[in-house]
Amino acid sequence: MTPMLVQHHPHPAPAAPAVSRAPGRARDWAEIQERMLVPLYEAVYERLEVGTGTRLLGLGCGSGLALLMAAARGARVTGVDTDHARVDLARQRLLPDPAVTAHPAVSGTRHRDAPRLETTLLYGGPDEAAQATDPGRPAYNLVTALQPIGCTAGDADALVPTLSAAARLAERGGTVVLAGWGPPERCATSGVLQVAARLTERLRPGDAWRPALRDELEDVAARAGLRPDGSGRVSCPFGYADTDSAVRGLLSTGHFDAAVRACDLATVEKEITEALHPHTRPDGTVWMPNVFRYLVARIP
Repeated sequence: MTPMLVQHHPHPAPAAPAVSRAPGRARDWAEIQERMLVPLYEAVYERLEVGTGTRLLGLGCGSGLALLMAAARGARVTGVDTDHARVDLARQRLLPDPAVTAHPAVSGTRHRDAPRLETTLLYGGPDEAAQATDPGRPAYNLVTALQPIGCTAGDADALVPTLSAAARLAERGGTVVLAGWGPPERCATSGVLQVAARLTERLRPGDAWRPALRDELEDVAARAGLRPDGSGRVSCPFGYADTDSAVRGLLSTGHFDAAVRACDLATVEKEITEALHPHTRPDGTVWMPNVFRYLVARIP
């Protein structure tokens, strides 16, 4: 039984706030890379028993796979992201009927006997979610930031004000979940990500890749005014059909953007390809075991 998904545009979409990657790069994320995080999404939703009573705000929702999985469990979901191309793909994924997607206000497709669920997708962040929220609508009881932090310089610092703003839209005692990369020795992809550091540090040292820090998620939560309430680790191996797919998928994460700015795309692609050699199997597939960590926090 397929749920109906309804898209709301209570307010005009704002101009792109900061980041808008090329549509091709966003599609690589949606078609190649995003599925690598499915075990993380499943572990979080299972632990929190996400279902029909869940009112979820997804920060950095990307192309919408995590939202789709929550909606399939019966949750009412709202997703925000500063990447226009990814949000456009999320709308295609969650509202596949072109006539529905083009509707400027409220629209949807209905399947016989399907429960009525709602999905809201917005360009931006918590501020845009606040503007689009009906004052009479119950507050969110779950906020997720499932795009793992802990590799790009400044990503943890940038998440703090975003979580603080999102927490103000949620009910007291509500749950916030954030995710991060595990220790480098548990993440085979760390060796590949070091390519970004090597290419970036000489020209743009402040943008270089860095390894995940111990207790970083707890530090971010505390700075955002949240109370840590448990954590977990999830195996999320990165597997690709071939080296070309691996390079495209890894570039779509954004972890190599600073390296591309520091030199050029062709050089970055060449360096990534070489770094993937130890993880390439005789049949040409690429396999990199990784461990990600998530933190469950409460809103005081």
